[in-house]
Amino acid sequence: MAILILPTHQLTNFFPSHCYLLAHCLTLARPMKFMAFALIMLSGAFSQNQPADLVLKNANIYTVDEHKPNAQAVAVKGDKIVFVGSDAEAQPYIGQGTHVLDLKGATVVPGLTDAHYHFLGVGARELTFNLEGTKSLDELLKRVKEHVATAKRGEWVIGRGWIETFWTPPTFPTRWDLDKVSPDNPVSLTRADGHAIVVNSAALKLAGIDRNTPAPFGGEISKDKNGEPNGMLLDHAQELVRSKIPPEDAADPEKAAIAADKRSLMLGWCEVQDPGGSFVDVDVYKKLYQQGKLKVRIYKAVYGPGPQADRLLREGAQIGLFDHHLTVRTIKVVSDGALGSRGAALLAPYSDRPDTSGFLTVEADKLRPMLASALKQGIQVQTHAIGDRANRFMLDEYERAFNAVPADQRKVADPRWRDEHTQIVNPADLPRFAQLHVIPSMQPSHAIGDLFFAPRRLGLERLKGAYAWETLIKSGMPLAGGSDAPVERGEPMIEFYAAVARKPLPSHAHDGSLDPAAWHPEEAMTREQALKAFTIWAAYAAFEEDIKGTIMPGKLADFTVLSADIMKIPEPEILQTKNLMTIVGGHVVYESGKAH
Repeated sequence: MAILILPTHQLTNFFPSHCYLLAHCLTLARPMKFMAFALIMLSGAFSQNQPADLVLKNANIYTVDEHKPNAQAVAVKGDKIVFVGSDAEAQPYIGQGTHVLDLKGATVVPGLTDAHYHFLGVGARELTFNLEGTKSLDELLKRVKEHVATAKRGEWVIGRGWIETFWTPPTFPTRWDLDKVSPDNPVSLTRADGHAIVVNSAALKLAGIDRNTPAPFGGEISKDKNGEPNGMLLDHAQELVRSKIPPEDAADPEKAAIAADKRSLMLGWCEVQDPGGSFVDVDVYKKLYQQGKLKVRIYKAVYGPGPQADRLLREGAQIGLFDHHLTVRTIKVVSDGALGSRGAALLAPYSDRPDTSGFLTVEADKLRPMLASALKQGIQVQTHAIGDRANRFMLDEYERAFNAVPADQRKVADPRWRDEHTQIVNPADLPRFAQLHVIPSMQPSHAIGDLFFAPRRLGLERLKGAYAWETLIKSGMPLAGGSDAPVERGEPMIEFYAAVARKPLPSHAHDGSLDPAAWHPEEAMTREQALKAFTIWAAYAAFEEDIKGTIMPGKLADFTVLSADIMKIPEPEILQTKNLMTIVGGHVVYESGKAH
């Protein structure tokens, strides 16, 4: 075994923890494992004698590798990292054909991952009537009126992105508001969270909705004091209108995917984890990857329970397609609605509307067979859970499934099931995440936006279990960080700032009505934790921690290059930090000021 007598310095650069790994190798009971390890070690030693394809130097590198947390230079061969260290040590990797990037002190972090990013929704927002940033009901109506003026008579007007949180007063629009500016064109405007739409009378008529229409399970047809539908449709009730929208009026999925890819790379995301959708989406992604039109990595889920989940359970996971650019191994369940539209399922009534506690959007008897099958087939499950009742329901159903399918009957010993959002949790349930090994997948920007209305919805007492990042991390669980774009802006620096500051954006300065202590600043993340949330912990939540999430030899060469040192600069300056370059698999796929 020649590998055992290689000079130590040849191993050090390839594996910072080589001493531990070598000792582990010597104790392996299976010879094949030893041989595989030996080949890896040999390839590391061999790589030192070969020029790299790409070298980043003169950089401020945060590796997220505890054995070598900082570096100046990285060398890449193919799509893998072969060296991490100082500029001087990187010199042997530079040959005649090596592409050398002098980063002039810029900060490099492992390629950032958004663990909850509705990919086609982001693209559709770029292509359709984008209402993000609307500051008042009057402004909303003005923009709708302008859009209607450019539409044909009777043509649907479809938009997304409004949120009443920052309006004065913060009240929902109604059908009658929209009728003033669009009496003839049907209008459907989705709230930013995606869990509510407001439509006008023309849209209600096309959908056949009147005062006698029953609300579907998991949905609500909001009504005025006289019992008339007011145009707000929550969660599953949205489908009553959406099913009437002609396909030609919706965003083209291929164009949406290309637009989302462009925006994602520009922001510095190297991977997005796309929660929910169908195999139609998967086919779109495959086609575009084959054509070289997508560059970002996508970890895709399909909705369940139902036909999409049944197909995934039947056909099995698809892992690492297109050189680790596409994986489909997860089922997305939606257990309740959103806090802002009062669809989140709570254990007690809403403080600002005592006649409702929200509602669950999935039935346990339909969910349970799917959960058991997922464990047996090695399929991951992630469940949208906002309210404390929904989070308890999710934990209860996961625990029931784990008890029903013991480890020896599971295809994957560690299923890594996830809770998407984990927003409002009863304090008694917080320890259960670690006990059950359920991964909290959370979006920091939700907290700094929701603080404007969550105290009204919940009261101060329930804020003790709201957005409890630090409590969950200290319990021993990795926290996967995301943005929930297009619900939120989907920008990495906003998410990083929200995680470490836990304060409103300067543009959303609070009026002082809420005591900052009531928002539990002790639940903020450290900068090291925040960086892990968008790198190695997000990778772990996707079973990818062995191939990405840190900057170390042998891993995929994904890097995000930033204009400032986000680990040291004052918190407000984080928001001013720009993405300078996005590198995926050793290829520069975005560079500020240049087309790729």
